[in-house]
Amino acid sequence: MATADSVSLFTGLGLSEHKARETLKNAALSAQLREAATQAQQTLGSAIDKATGTLLYGVASRLRDPRRLPFLVRYVANKKIHTEAQLSAALEYVRSHPLDPIDPVDFERECGVGIEVTPEQIEAAVEVAIQRHRPQLLEERYHFNMGLLMGEARAALKWADGKMIKHEVDMQVAKARPEETEQRAAKDAVENGEAAGQALSLMEQLRGEALKFHKPGENYKTPGYVTTAHTMELLRQHLAVTGGQVRTRFPPEPNGILHIGHAKAINFNFGYAKANNGICFLRFDDTNPEKEEARFFTAICDMVAWLGYTPYKVTYASDYFDQLYVWAVELIRRGQAYVCHQRGEELKGHNPPPSPWRDRPIEESLLLFEAMRKGKFAEGEATLRMKLVMEDGKMDPVAYRVKYTPHHRTGDTWCIYPTYDYTHCLCDSIEHITHSLCTKEFQARRSSYFWLCNALDVYCPVQWEYGRLNLHYAVVSKRKILQLVANGAVRDWDDPRLFTLTALRRRGFPPEAINNFCARVGVTVAQTTMEPHLLEACVRDVLNDTAPRAMAVLEPLQVLITSFPAAKPLDIQVPNFPADETKGSHQVPFGPIVFIERTDFKEEPEPGYKRLARGQPVGLRHTGYVIELQRVTKGPGGCVESLEVTCRKADAGEKPKAFIHWVSQPLTCEIRLYEPLFQHKNPEDPAEVPGGFLSDLNPASLRVVEAALVDCSVARAKPFDKFQFERLGYFSVDPDSHEGQLVFNRTVTLKEDPGKV
Repeated sequence: MATADSVSLFTGLGLSEHKARETLKNAALSAQLREAATQAQQTLGSAIDKATGTLLYGVASRLRDPRRLPFLVRYVANKKIHTEAQLSAALEYVRSHPLDPIDPVDFERECGVGIEVTPEQIEAAVEVAIQRHRPQLLEERYHFNMGLLMGEARAALKWADGKMIKHEVDMQVAKARPEETEQRAAKDAVENGEAAGQALSLMEQLRGEALKFHKPGENYKTPGYVTTAHTMELLRQHLAVTGGQVRTRFPPEPNGILHIGHAKAINFNFGYAKANNGICFLRFDDTNPEKEEARFFTAICDMVAWLGYTPYKVTYASDYFDQLYVWAVELIRRGQAYVCHQRGEELKGHNPPPSPWRDRPIEESLLLFEAMRKGKFAEGEATLRMKLVMEDGKMDPVAYRVKYTPHHRTGDTWCIYPTYDYTHCLCDSIEHITHSLCTKEFQARRSSYFWLCNALDVYCPVQWEYGRLNLHYAVVSKRKILQLVANGAVRDWDDPRLFTLTALRRRGFPPEAINNFCARVGVTVAQTTMEPHLLEACVRDVLNDTAPRAMAVLEPLQVLITSFPAAKPLDIQVPNFPADETKGSHQVPFGPIVFIERTDFKEEPEPGYKRLARGQPVGLRHTGYVIELQRVTKGPGGCVESLEVTCRKADAGEKPKAFIHWVSQPLTCEIRLYEPLFQHKNPEDPAEVPGGFLSDLNPASLRVVEAALVDCSVARAKPFDKFQFERLGYFSVDPDSHEGQLVFNRTVTLKEDPGKV
């Protein structure tokens, strides 16, 4: 089977494209997985859901006797084996019963086939486990090993689904912790609308959300904050450095372009600092040199400035590599970290096997870590791991790994690089951040955040989580945008159909509109998914007051005025903003030949049509003249080629049925019209788009009008200049423009239907 077909088959099972390509490198595994998928398709058809695909991958990768493949695949495809626990039991059963035939009754009994565990049973089992450990849970809080609760519930319900148990543990633990209950009651879940219907300013919204935030130096008053014998002295030293100033940071990874979700993070971090007379750092989390590019650093700085914010200081995680290494050595000396040789694939998931090197002697780990530093291990052969249990039950996160990739700032100085789990809280500590604001998915890192600062006896900031901002009809994943670019679906990261910030700028979205949108959404704990038209409404609000008017025609129809009232073209004064003529005007020529929109004329109008037709005169915008049809000229195919009209001054009090826009002595330009890139609201949802987001592309997402006409008032326009083309929408000059050839992007349509008669 061709590589592309195999990748498509494997991603159809739920594997990521990267995982699919890695699987293809293993000939035996890929052959067995193809066979498993093919056999399953005989029962399920071509569409295999992700849960079934995961089980099929488990069969293919863990089965040692290929003779049993059809037997196990049949059980998986028929949903008789539908949990990881059942699959593990099934694999163990066939391993321990190598002779034919397998007794199906005995097999099904040993594998829990037909046993259904109800949500009520899971709830009861988790409740029993929590009651047994409640005192310890409340005392240790975020240090408590959640894996213990999950393990006990699983032991009580052997065939229960692990994800359901984890979800129930999360729910009941949240209820058991007072501050979690407060956050749950306070959160403002927003879906397709404004936060609580309020129209507060950004600063007011930030203040409202931040009422529960601690004051600088009072970190210990935050629910869940872990104190030690050194905490109060460290806070005293912290206040001596900062003077009680609020300090935040915006910490992007320089491996892609910022998107609309980052706009919320920028507004929150910079906005909260500004609202409290504090400062905000722009800190690049540059710990993964394989994926970092210079253009991303530049673009991120540009976008922060474009949104109107100036960092107190631009810093890099790599600024602190020397100190981070010293602290890593100290962590080993304190018995809190060790060098491990488990491979990356062994550490994936929430329940990797315990490391056999966890209790190796401190001196041995110190020597091995130095060997890692000197390049004596290959990539993947050794990592430095911290001795703690994360909130999600994952044990011993990696602190350092080996990478033989030159760094954009430090060159070949280092061949080991710290991870986010190790770097982030320590960089916050170095910069004396008071409020470490991050999105909700990092809540599982809160325990490691507090643990690591306290394990090293350094100042410990407070991590606060808030909900991400997403949009319908969009993807913002860096990996998926790269796929769109590679497939030619979009031109680059700044294609105006995307929701990266560079794309929104290129399309003509004003930064004030994006900031206003973030304020309207508000800072919520719940994840927020908004409709794009709400963002577009914010854009119109800004452009209505800032984009001067001009006239353009997308589908020109030539009109000859046979009774033009002057011997030469007239100069017409057109207000830049008709609602406020104090904002100035511009001049356009009005001659005997004008061009109107082809849709503004119908030879045989239907009822209700109000534009130019035989016996139905119309006014020309801004001229004070009315034109009336006299003659229609058609081409060989019957298509209307031009019109002849008479022209007269409008009588006092006369009000034609319609006023239409026009151009005379115009410039030819290119206009790009955009529609949503995807056809469905949630292009990444397999239930909504079974074929994946690349199958959901809207073929009509871009229409290019190569010979549109625009009035000459825009001749000196520069890239990113914005206009309202009357009756057509708001437009922005694209950077592709060059002398003699302007290119415009339609930013948004007007509020009215542009085709409304």
